[in-house]
Amino acid sequence: MKFSKLSQLALVSAIGLTVATLLTACQLVTIDFVYVAASAGASANSAGQIYGYATDAQSGAIRSAVPAISSGGNSPVAMAATSDFLNVYVANQSNNSVVHFTVADTGALTQKESVTLPSAPVSIAVNSANTYLYVVSGTTSATLTEYALSSGNLGSATATTQLTLPAPNAGDSIVSTGVTVLANNDAVYVAAYDKSAYNPGGTTTSNANPGWVFGYSVGSSGAFSPTSGSPYQAGVKPSALTTDPTSRFVFVTDYASNELIGYTVLSTNTLAFMINGPFKTGNEPTSITIDPRGIYMYVTNSLDNTLSAYSIALPTGTPSTIVGSGSTAGNTTDTEPVSVTVEPSLGRFVYTANHLGNSVSGFKLNPDTGALTTNLATPYPTGAYPTAIIAVPHGNHATQSITP
Repeated sequence: MKFSKLSQLALVSAIGLTVATLLTACQLVTIDFVYVAASAGASANSAGQIYGYATDAQSGAIRSAVPAISSGGNSPVAMAATSDFLNVYVANQSNNSVVHFTVADTGALTQKESVTLPSAPVSIAVNSANTYLYVVSGTTSATLTEYALSSGNLGSATATTQLTLPAPNAGDSIVSTGVTVLANNDAVYVAAYDKSAYNPGGTTTSNANPGWVFGYSVGSSGAFSPTSGSPYQAGVKPSALTTDPTSRFVFVTDYASNELIGYTVLSTNTLAFMINGPFKTGNEPTSITIDPRGIYMYVTNSLDNTLSAYSIALPTGTPSTIVGSGSTAGNTTDTEPVSVTVEPSLGRFVYTANHLGNSVSGFKLNPDTGALTTNLATPYPTGAYPTAIIAVPHGNHATQSITP
């Protein structure tokens, strides 16, 4: 009997997941729940799903913890959680929605209210005060919208701004790719590129710099104020961005140039290039995360099927490639990693969502060096075409929150 490649992967992954469960069955201790946004099937109209897994404290292996539930639409593309880990939000492109879920101690998610945007959401982020949810939307334009949060519940839009370049390129088509918020809640940054200047396979009408980061200070009432010098150049096609726990640095991946761009956050939330950047990544970096202690950073490389690991120099923010984790170029994942997270309870395990692998790859993080080694029985099967992954602590489990 012959099996398709997808069937073979599913069979191998299922066997591996079973073995991992059996090997640790005598001493399973769940420290985190890992949630993956994917689809119920391979067809274009398949319903969006959220899959929930439990993380084993010793091995980092994950196992199914709760039944998969609807994401509230089709084509889920992004997820975010509140800093108290009691609420999760999922952005669905098919119905232009962002849906709120509450998190139970068992890991079960319960769907609550939702908001509908004028255009498809691309990326979302919650500030650490849990007072605002930020959404960037538009696949042919770029809009940043701020929604009020009250005990996790989604309220009305409190601020909105259209991303535009200054003259003479004010009319160019700006496409957003990611959003992040400083840990001190003072500013929000959006990665975007100028489709009029960078449009592989299509025509271009502008010679402007293609990649940009837009910065906005956030007032006490939530109002946006562009930071001085915004927007800031960001390579060719910035694909994701993140900030460190001390609100001193912003990092952006450049999908087209295979680079990591670092910025220092100045006193007015203005961004300044790190003088020794940009820094090399693998091919086609797609997502980025920093561990809870703010000393290690991980980047998914979708074309290479790898995860690059960096240590962050605390005085300057300079990232340095971590050697000794199996390869200087990265750690092997399943096919096309597009999202990455570090579990917050111990800060010892890293997971990637692999879009074409229909799986999650798991790694154990050495807290002394940041080096990664593959988890037991990885990769673990998910639904079809996973796009986003996050982790929350199990119940009231302590979290890593060491500030450098």
